[in-house]
Amino acid sequence: MYENHKKRILSFYEKHRRMPGYQEMMKLTGFKSKNAVWKLIQKLVDEGVVLKDARGRITPQKVSAGVPLLGLVEAGFPSVAEEELLDVVNFDEYLVPNKESAYILKVKGDSMIDAGIQPGDMVIVERRATYKPGQIVIAMIDGEYTMKYLRKKNEKYFLEPANAKYKPIYPSESFRVEAVVTAVVRKY
Repeated sequence: MYENHKKRILSFYEKHRRMPGYQEMMKLTGFKSKNAVWKLIQKLVDEGVVLKDARGRITPQKVSAGVPLLGLVEAGFPSVAEEELLDVVNFDEYLVPNKESAYILKVKGDSMIDAGIQPGDMVIVERRATYKPGQIVIAMIDGEYTMKYLRKKNEKYFLEPANAKYKPIYPSESFRVEAVVTAVVRKY
């Protein structure tokens, strides 16, 4: 019975991209009291399925078990494919290991195409305490946000696009790095 309740709650999350409230959980489980829902939530917390914050809001911890990583495929000349279960990958954990400092942005423009970042792609970015030249960053330069390579010359930082039709950007008034790009996601 518990496994069915857990599946219904996680299915609700996958469909609505939010966890159900107490009333919705009562409908999903058939429980007649909020106390029964509270006990179910405690069991889900104890099992590590959901997290509960100080306000009592719940967020999913492990929604999916992951996708099997079956082997390697040659991107050069064709070769015999060997299928072997190497691991199981949970993309949520793989792409966003530091959820508290990460967010997603949709890419607009073509200034980073030579870095493999296309218009319409999603980039996962992470706020950090320090940033290094060579990283692709989200920066505020002279009051506007942009995504470019962080570069340093003569102890001064500037931003460099990954497209020959654009020129490097040097700050004239203000410059602040907001986050570093950690992943690019593209759906076909």
